[in-house]
Amino acid sequence: MKDYIKIHPWKVIENNFHPEFNRISESIFSLGNGHMGLRGNFEEKYSGDSLQGTYVGGVYYPDKTRVGWWKNGYPEYFAKVLNSTNWIGMCVEVDGEILDLNKGTIHSFQRILDMKEGHLSRTVIFEFPKGNKVLIESTRFVSMIYPEVGVLKYSITPLNFSGDIKIISYLDGDVINEDSNYEEKFWEEVDKESSSYEGHVTLKTKKLNFHLCTAMKYDVSLNKEKIYPSAKCSEKEKYIANEFSLSCNKNDTLTIYKYVAITSSRNHLIENLKDKAYRILNKAFEEGFDELLLKQINTWENIWAKSDIVIEGDDSSQQGIRFNIFQLYQTYTGEDHRLNIGPKGFTGEKYGGVTYWDTEAYCIPFYMSTCDKEIAKNLLIYRYDHLRKAKENARKLGFTKGALYPMVTMNGEECHNEWEITFEEIHRNGAIAYAIYNYVNYTGDKSYLEEYGFEVLVEISRFWEERVNFSQDKNAYVILGVTGPNEYENNVNNNWYTNRIAVWTLQYTLEVMDYLKTKDYNNYNKLISLLNLQDKEINKWKDIINHMYYPFDSKRNIFLQQDGFLDKNLSILAKDLCLNELPLNQHWSWDRILRSPYIKQADVLQGLYFLEHEYDLETIRKNFDFYEPLTVHESSLSPCVHSILASRLGYKDKAYELYLRTARLDLNDYNNDARDGCHITSMAGTWMSIVYGFAGMAVKNHTLVLNPYLPKQWESYSFNIIFRECPVKIQVNLGDVVITNKGINHIKVKLFNKEYLLPSEEKLVVTK
Repeated sequence: MKDYIKIHPWKVIENNFHPEFNRISESIFSLGNGHMGLRGNFEEKYSGDSLQGTYVGGVYYPDKTRVGWWKNGYPEYFAKVLNSTNWIGMCVEVDGEILDLNKGTIHSFQRILDMKEGHLSRTVIFEFPKGNKVLIESTRFVSMIYPEVGVLKYSITPLNFSGDIKIISYLDGDVINEDSNYEEKFWEEVDKESSSYEGHVTLKTKKLNFHLCTAMKYDVSLNKEKIYPSAKCSEKEKYIANEFSLSCNKNDTLTIYKYVAITSSRNHLIENLKDKAYRILNKAFEEGFDELLLKQINTWENIWAKSDIVIEGDDSSQQGIRFNIFQLYQTYTGEDHRLNIGPKGFTGEKYGGVTYWDTEAYCIPFYMSTCDKEIAKNLLIYRYDHLRKAKENARKLGFTKGALYPMVTMNGEECHNEWEITFEEIHRNGAIAYAIYNYVNYTGDKSYLEEYGFEVLVEISRFWEERVNFSQDKNAYVILGVTGPNEYENNVNNNWYTNRIAVWTLQYTLEVMDYLKTKDYNNYNKLISLLNLQDKEINKWKDIINHMYYPFDSKRNIFLQQDGFLDKNLSILAKDLCLNELPLNQHWSWDRILRSPYIKQADVLQGLYFLEHEYDLETIRKNFDFYEPLTVHESSLSPCVHSILASRLGYKDKAYELYLRTARLDLNDYNNDARDGCHITSMAGTWMSIVYGFAGMAVKNHTLVLNPYLPKQWESYSFNIIFRECPVKIQVNLGDVVITNKGINHIKVKLFNKEYLLPSEEKLVVTK
């Protein structure tokens, strides 16, 4: 665990430079605005270990698949979000020496991610090898109000000398993706131009013809007075630069204000790309740094007003949850239904920036509870828009009907090439069906079912119908050759969660069918005809529901993760493993992991979390007590589910322990992999650990259900949600719970098993 990050309720602070942790810091100090983002790289040259990364949402490359043994059905490519033009670049030269933090002496260093205001700043006192000492100060942000704009303020002050300082402000599109399968560069130059104080670079991808124009403009001040030094332009492949030198006296402060606009062919016609970039750029330039920063601060103030979780008495927890919420909003704003949420967001290249089932299982609850319901709805529409591709994916694997949503995708087509994931983690279909249920149950928006949801449910159900087979030996339906959520177990038969979520999907599809039939019989018949839904299909679904096989241990009264799970050596629990063996995936062979009993993340417990309303507490308790001690939580998605269930069971210390692990997963680098980027999708699980776990929130029969408790480490906590379009604030104190309805409609609330009708603008105070 890394603990070099200072605890602060509103800021992430790194005091002193830790080059050995620099890649971790680059992930943690990332910025984004839902449209684009960049890692926390230094503006000036740095020859130490670094992963330079600037990313634009939806711009990707189909990198040709590379595997040792090709299997029929493998995707031809793995989609990767592209590292694009480095726009923050500032080369500083003093007395012939280039400023490189890896080549000199750092006397002081601090970088601060201000989560409240949405910007990153850095202060460094650096001594060149020849003895010249300078103060470097920088502040940058990507605008939340102008999504194609980035802004940088960069200052340098000579501290012990007077002399010439050379500055080169540049745009560099000659970049690579570190995870390129064939060390290929993915961009080609279209055009570039550089003139005094401005310039642009336009690139296109070698495949798919994405075009990207990055335009910059800057001005200069000396001691806060605007100046106009003579600038020299230079160009090379995919690169333009402006260079100027200025004679500075000791303690003079030279400041460059750099404005950038990034336009892509996803949002603009290719022939208009450059003009659009300069139009956006000039508007930002005219407003200036201070005005743009003020708008940034105001925008984040509005975001925090509706989504902040306030924790009193525990700054470590407070910093953790705010960091998670901050990164979620930096990654996805919901304004573009073509975009989704990559597991690393804009913080790194790993997982290619593509869509996983994490969105449906973990992220939708956060967005539908803290934003306008249309934002969460857009995440569901994203999958509806990919339904045709999901049907194609099923055909590629030999199915005659139904839809198999991809494990990994950019455009609806499967692009993951690990056999045990691509072909076997079919449980992802169930998460998408559950997300439809979850959205409708929470928002009450049943119109979604008729317009989008029912068709998706029918096609997923058709897939399950064909994926099962009937076992004469068991006299039941079985599902063979799968990988469940626990990826430390591959190619198993009858994974309990997969079997259960398949049946649940069939059940929910039939429930929706009954609802639509009752609501509007004529329209229902049109839907049935349009989907060509046959009675024999419906009867088959019912037969599967009634005759599915579930592995069960009658001795322990638990659901078995899969057939044969009890054949493993269950005597050594996860807590007894040596620390130098963890994480297992970085120290053990895959063969050893597959034979072990250790669980990467919630599997059976994932199903009990989703379908908690169908099981009593004793059933959940027995399964939790058996499986959690075997779980190593080496998936970022693991601690939050376990924390929520632990809260339900009254295991308060365990719930808090696992909450802290998920809240500070990246800040403390628990899984030793934050250098690859932050775990964005699991961050929504951190929010759920508080709201669904500590506060016990659920929605049953159109009623907001709460059963909160206060962790002993906290003095109080509060959060805001939007329930049935009503803003609601919940505050949990040591002696009471306060619920405030800030909306215009009354809502039904069930608190500690007692029901209340809470009118508009009214407050409910209940003593514990």
